[in-house]
Amino acid sequence: MKIVIDMNLSPEWEEIFAPNYEIKHWSRIGAPEAPDESILHWAKENNYVILTNDLDFGAILAATHFKSPSVFQIRSLSLDPQKMGKSVLYCFEHFKDDLKSGALVSYDPERSRVRRLPF
Repeated sequence: MKIVIDMNLSPEWEEIFAPNYEIKHWSRIGAPEAPDESILHWAKENNYVILTNDLDFGAILAATHFKSPSVFQIRSLSLDPQKMGKSVLYCFEHFKDDLKSGALVSYDPERSRVRRLPF
């Protein structure tokens, strides 16, 4: 599975996922100021999951009824990969099959949930 990290998250997230996944921060792929729609379309065309904490991706998926790309949202006040990395990675692995099939996964330190695409 391939993952693109949205600009609102640190490139340090690459270190957390790199042992198990092909992962790239958006800054190495496209313009840092690219709108969310551009990142979403790129991820869809290139078969990447989006790792973000931006809620706009869920809204775009709802409006477009796309079946992909999958989006994994980190819903936490702390976005530090050194503090959150293990639990985020564990959640990502738990929902891996859903993400492969097309889903929006919302990770929260208290609970996580998944919505299958399209919705």
